[in-house]
Amino acid sequence: MSDEEKFSLEKGIILVRFARENIEFFLKNNRKIPVPDRIKEEFADNYGAFVTLNKYNVSGNPLRGCIGYIEPTYSLYDVIHRVSISAAIEDPRFLSVTIEEMDNIVIELSILTPPKLIEVNDPKDYINKIVIGRDGLIAERGMRRGLLLPQVPIDQGRNWDVETFISHTCSKAWLDSNAWKKKDTKIYSFQAILFEEEKPRGDVIRKYLM
Repeated sequence: MSDEEKFSLEKGIILVRFARENIEFFLKNNRKIPVPDRIKEEFADNYGAFVTLNKYNVSGNPLRGCIGYIEPTYSLYDVIHRVSISAAIEDPRFLSVTIEEMDNIVIELSILTPPKLIEVNDPKDYINKIVIGRDGLIAERGMRRGLLLPQVPIDQGRNWDVETFISHTCSKAWLDSNAWKKKDTKIYSFQAILFEEEKPRGDVIRKYLM
C-alpha cells in the first residue's frame, strides 16, 4: 500500500483534530494531552511531518507558525504530538500563539515521504527534475539545511518557477540564493500528503496540489 493510499481523508481528520486538541490543551494547561491508544496503534509507523498554523481569511502571508521533522525518525503520532506544540509556541519567527487566537487559526498537516537526493551532472538539470506542486525541496551544504514544503511555491497566489523555488530553498538554509549552482550544495526532493481545516475547527479536507 502506498503512502497516498494509507492516509485516507478519515485518517487525516483524526490527525488534524488530534493536533488541534493537543495545541489547545497545552495552551490552557501547559502540558500535552496523553496520546490515545487508538492513535498510537494506528499511526505507529515512522514519518517526517510538519504542522502549519495559518491565520484564517487573511490576505497576504497568513503564516502563524510551522515546525516539523524532515526525516522519518519517530512514529507519526509522536511527531505530531511534538511539533503541533512547537508550531504554536517555538517558531522563532513569531510570538507564541494564544488560546484566543486559536479561534482564528486553521491547521495544516503535511506528512512527508523520505527525502531523496536529486542527482545531476549539471545544476541546470534541476529545472527538468523538479515539478512545482509535487515536490518539496531541501537544500543542504555542510551543517546548513533548509526545507520548503511542496505547497509553498503555489500557495497564497505565488507562481514560482523551479529556479525561484530552489533559490528560496537555499535562502531558507541560510545559503546564497544561487548556492544550488555549486557542486557542494545538495538538493533533495520529497512529496507530502496534505490535510487542512477549511475554517477554524471546521471540516478537514485533503489538499491536492497539481
